[in-house]
Amino acid sequence: MKVLAISGSPRPQGNTYHLLNEALKVLEQQGMKTEYISLHDKQILPCRACMQCAKDKNRCAQEDDFQPIFTAMGQADGLIVGSPVYFGSATPNLMALLDRAGYVGRMGDNPFYRKVGTPIVVARRAGVNFTYSQLQFWFVIMGMFVPGSTYWPIAYGLKPGDVAQDAEGLKTVSNLAENMAWLMKKLG
Repeated sequence: MKVLAISGSPRPQGNTYHLLNEALKVLEQQGMKTEYISLHDKQILPCRACMQCAKDKNRCAQEDDFQPIFTAMGQADGLIVGSPVYFGSATPNLMALLDRAGYVGRMGDNPFYRKVGTPIVVARRAGVNFTYSQLQFWFVIMGMFVPGSTYWPIAYGLKPGDVAQDAEGLKTVSNLAENMAWLMKKLG
């Protein structure tokens, strides 16, 4: 079984990177294969609502970095997306990816249906619950199973690496990853 983690942070090794890698480390210990993709250097344009994906099943008409990431998302058995909070919301590049993946998936074969997935969110101070909910809506509408943890999978930090000081946030992410592995094994 394989889990793909996607970071929506513009920082290649910011706090989102650290949290996602904490989750991937636990998943690897649970016997999962893992892959990490950062959107920091990718061009993901917003959905144009052209509806070409309704004709070209499982394919978006726009030419950017979306299609290979969508393919990797569909091939994974589990999916984690991570985002820092930007003005009370997920980053625009992550939302562009999820919006397009949602359209292409639902207009095609929905490669996400009945798979396991979860968001992980980090903020300097506030907006984590709204951003977590915003991202969780995507998993639910795609028909995925979202595991729980001992708290919402959120952490706090401003400068890259600050989340290492958030012991409760790291523990919550570790517990989330353990629950994700358990659920994937039960469903598999």
